[in-house]
Amino acid sequence: QVQLVESGGGLVQPGGSLRLSCVASESIRNIFSMGWYRQAPGKEREEVATITNADRSDYAEFVKGRFTISRDETKAAIYLQMNRLTPDDTAVYYCNADQYGLGPRFGTWGQGTQVIVSS
Repeated sequence: QVQLVESGGGLVQPGGSLRLSCVASESIRNIFSMGWYRQAPGKEREEVATITNADRSDYAEFVKGRFTISRDETKAAIYLQMNRLTPDDTAVYYCNADQYGLGPRFGTWGQGTQVIVSS
């Protein structure tokens, strides 16, 4: 089973940017979809952005125009470029690998990386 390691989280001021990385333990070429999800304190985990192995990406409405998801098969990694961050973006961000297109619940999760947006 693929293992995922996220990095790039941290403390940033409102309006700032961060770039999250998720590196897989094996090739992502045949993983149907990978994505970023987040969970804020007291809230359920929610989808942020996903990208398929055909490079089709989808975004949650609340990040459209601010976040960009990308993948690099040569590095077995996906990324999340986050711009114009607001305090509402504060959460633990998780990477998911949905290997067969069955949905993230049946996929593999990373350990998460904390993002805090605060002045």
